[in-house]
Amino acid sequence: MNLDHFGVETHMENPMKTDVPTIADVARRANVSTATVSRCLNTPGIARPKTLEKVMEAVGALGYTPNFGARALVAKRTNTVGAVIPTMDNAIFARGLQAFQEAMHERGMTLLVATSQYRPDLEDEQIRTLLARGADGLLLIGYQRDDRIYRELERRRVALVITWSFDGKSPLTSVGFDNFKAMKTLANEVLSRGHRSLGMISADTQSNDRARGRVAGMRSAIRDWNLPENSLRLVETVYSIDAGRYALAELMSHEPKPTAVMCGNDVLAVGAVREASRMGYRVPEDLSVTGFDDIELANVTDPALTTVHVPHRDMGYRAALALLESIRSGKPAASVELATDVRVRASLGPAPEAG
Repeated sequence: MNLDHFGVETHMENPMKTDVPTIADVARRANVSTATVSRCLNTPGIARPKTLEKVMEAVGALGYTPNFGARALVAKRTNTVGAVIPTMDNAIFARGLQAFQEAMHERGMTLLVATSQYRPDLEDEQIRTLLARGADGLLLIGYQRDDRIYRELERRRVALVITWSFDGKSPLTSVGFDNFKAMKTLANEVLSRGHRSLGMISADTQSNDRARGRVAGMRSAIRDWNLPENSLRLVETVYSIDAGRYALAELMSHEPKPTAVMCGNDVLAVGAVREASRMGYRVPEDLSVTGFDDIELANVTDPALTTVHVPHRDMGYRAALALLESIRSGKPAASVELATDVRVRASLGPAPEAG
């Protein structure tokens, strides 16, 4: 087996496969060097557009496929990264993961995605599977997982970036935002409109550190406004529109009924708005509802959701850069805290008694 200096196989010794195109065949057809072909395949984002077009035309015409296994043996890398996200059932992670994938692709990296369904045991299994496939680095959501996973990643020298959360005290590289501060800012916005009886629909706070931070931010705002702890009634559930509906019905079945319901994400909030309408409550005249994330759904629901805007695409892009830096340097990259902001829309109004 002969390898070029990028570790791509250039000749197959098996006489039964002499018709398999090589990198040299691609180079001859495109009238460029083998090094240029390798550069176009490995890091297309830095190649000249016309050169890249010629090379990819030759690749397609010849049906050439790089031998990434051979390249990995030489470079001791697979040029593959993994991402374990909680779910693909809704758009919460879509924009951030899309930006992450685009940045990786531009730099010649392949992304493998797995979902944990918010189950720690399944996330553990998915991480082990990605490590077995030789992932050079991992993107994980939030900090909460068994310490042995972090120890194993360190032992294997696998790069890691945490997203959708930020903790300045953690030694782990994070490109994310402070869930506590984000929700507290939104809670202050709601409280400033006279709401004193509040409901909150959240994910499970025991296994989800992002949800726990958001609930803690909500409670902190209530204390700052010198309101009693029982001003907030909390329902924990799974993330879905139907779950938001059922949780809203549960909250409205108790006295005093909330005048504002804050949801842990926009998906839950859409469900809450739908159930409020079904129950005969006008949003926001009778009941205000807020979300979190500012996914596209927040703008198309009626009324449009007041929510926390999370810079998903910027987070995904910068997480990719941080992970690549960690892979190449062998050291943790610097963490980045991203700002969020409140987008006030029609679903938030003054408390009925203050109106």
